[in-house]
Amino acid sequence: MNIKSLLNRTQRPPLYEKGSSFMWTDPHISKQLLDVHLNPENDQASRKKSTIEKTTHWILEHNSNQESLNILDLGCGPGLYTEIFAIAGHVVTGIDISSNSIAYAKASAHKQDLDITYLQKDYTDIDLGQDQFDLVVLIYTDLGVLFPADRAKLLGAIYNALKPGGLFIFDVLNDEGFTQKLAPKTWEARTSGFWKNEAYLALSESFLYENEKVILSQHTIVDAKEHVETYRFWTHYFSEEDVSTMLSRQSFKNVVFHTDILPEGDQWNGKNVIFTKCEK
Repeated sequence: MNIKSLLNRTQRPPLYEKGSSFMWTDPHISKQLLDVHLNPENDQASRKKSTIEKTTHWILEHNSNQESLNILDLGCGPGLYTEIFAIAGHVVTGIDISSNSIAYAKASAHKQDLDITYLQKDYTDIDLGQDQFDLVVLIYTDLGVLFPADRAKLLGAIYNALKPGGLFIFDVLNDEGFTQKLAPKTWEARTSGFWKNEAYLALSESFLYENEKVILSQHTIVDAKEHVETYRFWTHYFSEEDVSTMLSRQSFKNVVFHTDILPEGDQWNGKNVIFTKCEK
């Protein structure tokens, strides 16, 4: 193994440089992610079951004037939110890039006799339609993992997809104290695990890009054949002013913020998360 080359691969990259591999469509990793999604007691891929139920109840409270809504859930995963919406009597479409998650969601909906439309697509690269939905949701801070150009493109597509007066509800990470949220460097060797179903070395570190309010989580994975893969996750942090400015560029109006939706906990919970409701 060329140690110098490996160390070079683990250094801080230029802002928004993509990794060599994509976690969400990897056959092994996506199965691990599905297991985490379905664990009702952790917040690592989806939030805890009790939190999901509280969040969906809060979302529907803001639409109580309509008995049946046409709802779009972007990044729906295995259907944890879509099923609650459908059971409440709404027409629901879920979009997710993971084939494993969508396959599970479809099977679960069929088992419960729920009429939910699921699409296995990249929601940043699909026509979401025009004046079609009463409500669009994007939950678990997904908006903040997108590059700025993709984020702007998606917001425009969401605006177009909403009916006049329709609501967009989403959450982002609060920028308060974000510079202190770097994860420590970890280097570990495993016979198998999250990243591979074989022996691997995982070199993980996070990097701060303070001016852009971004933290990069970088994972360099080396298998027994010395094949190297790099996974990069760019996480953006926002103030309420940042969110207002971002939404105004797409003509959203009546923007309202909430920081009391989630229970207190780690950096992905409580006041660390800003929920936003806005209107077309």
